[in-house]
This record gives sequence, C-alpha cells and structure tokens, in this order.
Amino acid sequence: MSKMQKAWFYNEYGPLDVLQFGDFPVPKPGPGQMLVKIRAAALNPVDFKRREGLFRNNDSDFPAVPGCDMCGVVEEVGEGVSKFKKGDEVYSDIQYFTSEKPKDCGTLAQYTVVEEDLTAIKPKNLSFEEAASLPLSLLTAQQAFDDVNFQKGWSIFIVGGAGGVGSLAIQLAKHVYGASRIVSTCSTGKVDFVKSLGADLVVDYTRQSYEQVDEKFDFVFDTIGESMKSYVVGKEEAPIIDIAAFYDHHPRAEYLSLVPSAANLERLQEYIESGKPKPVIDPKSPYAFSEVLEAFKHQESCRARGKIVISPIE
Repeated sequence: MSKMQKAWFYNEYGPLDVLQFGDFPVPKPGPGQMLVKIRAAALNPVDFKRREGLFRNNDSDFPAVPGCDMCGVVEEVGEGVSKFKKGDEVYSDIQYFTSEKPKDCGTLAQYTVVEEDLTAIKPKNLSFEEAASLPLSLLTAQQAFDDVNFQKGWSIFIVGGAGGVGSLAIQLAKHVYGASRIVSTCSTGKVDFVKSLGADLVVDYTRQSYEQVDEKFDFVFDTIGESMKSYVVGKEEAPIIDIAAFYDHHPRAEYLSLVPSAANLERLQEYIESGKPKPVIDPKSPYAFSEVLEAFKHQESCRARGKIVISPIE
C-alpha cells in the first residue's frame, strides 16, 4: 500500500472550489527521478488555467495536484541518479507540459518526484521560499531572450513588468543580456517598484496606450497576452514573444512554450548567487500550506506583485 501525504488536489476541472485538501499517495521515484520533501512552492498562472481545463486534451489523470515550482530536500534517489544524494537542497520547475502529460502530483504537496535533468542545487544565498519563486518564471524569461537570439545593446519593451516573469525579465535584460534600454508597463501603484527592478522608463498602462509610446524597440516581450495591441511598439523586423495569448496572439508574435531545464537554471547560478537577478516575492507571501485557496484567489485577481509563495509545507 502506498504511503500517504497531505496535498491540495482536484478531481474535476472547474473554479477554485474544486480544490480540496486531504490525503494523496506519495509517488515513487522511477529511473532518473528523485523524491523531494517540499519546503516551499510557488504559484503560476498555468496552475489555475490547468485546473480550469486548458490541458484537458493531454492532462494527467484525476486526482491532480497543481503546482510546478518547488524548493526542497532530496529524500530518495531513483536508479541512475548521479548528480544528487539524500539531503541535497534543490529547486525545480517539475512540470514539462510540452513533451508529455503533466505529473499528477505537482508541488502543492509534502512530497513530489522530479527528474534529475529538471533539478538544480538551490543557490547558496537564497532561502527555500526565494528559490521556489524562481524556476518557471526565470526559465520562461531566459528562454524568450534565447529564442530571439537577443543581442547585447538591443532595446526591449516588456509588457507586464510587475508580474512573476516580467519582474525577472527586466533584471535579466539589465544584468545578464546587456540591454541598452528597458521600458516596461505596469499599473499606477507599481511604477516605482518596476523602476527599482532596473527599467529605464515605466509606462503606466492606465494612462498611456501602446500607440502613445513614441519609441520603437528591438524586442517586444509580452507577458500578459496583449500582443494584438503591444506589437505596435516593435521595430518593423523586431521579434515579438507573447507567453500568455495561447490562441489569439498577433501574427508576428511567437507563442512561447517553456521547456524546463536544470542546465538553464545552472547557467544563471552565478548571476543569482551574485544577487542579480533577485527573486521578487509578492508582499502577501508566504501563504501557509493551509491558505492555498487564499493564495490562488490572489493569483487569479491578477494583482500580485512578483511571485506568490506557499511555505512552510508541512
């Protein structure tokens, strides 16, 4: 009989009230996998979109535990795992949506399994909560820069600079990819915060439309799904990436499907350990494990600033 753990899960697609808390089997690590005791997890928009049925044609079986991001401690290693051992502190985006069905045991649980090649050692300077906030957003922003072959000296326009991906994209543009000019959008109350991340200019979208931006940029990175409008700020041949408009993005825009990777996290390790980029955690976080419904309400309001973290998980 399987050992049991506490987890949040749902047995049908739907709104927030399909989520329930209870007993869920502890998964067994297969070849190339590890069982990790989760210390902190983070929410992403894909978590509630999946619960609403976005991946219903290629989803895991019910019951399903949501969550992609985690940081924790290796409990057990499966056959063939060589990089990690029991007791190692690790972090990961455990879900690989583009190649196979998502795992039925996500990260809003006491334990999960994750592949060795999706897992990196926790940066020394970060807490479990800070590290858990990074993987999916950081890898998404990094992949966007890599996909367009971003060149040092390019200018960038980031739509949604206060969110999980946008807040890290600003920092990567400044500290890793060498952007010459960084302009980003946000609402009135977040302007100073987005400037503090490294934006040269912040456009308050409640007061200024894309058509009123009088510059054109080498790269448009849209993190909120508005490329049908935001494309106008790009130069004529500028690449446009839209990570949120699954179907209705601009014809010139590319929709990005993240490919999670430990190697890509490891590429950024020295930058993270030098303090640039810094994790950005929403001021209401961390939410306790018992407060996951409240955390999702905040996530689904689209008012979060940075990442929503759940900790401690016990």
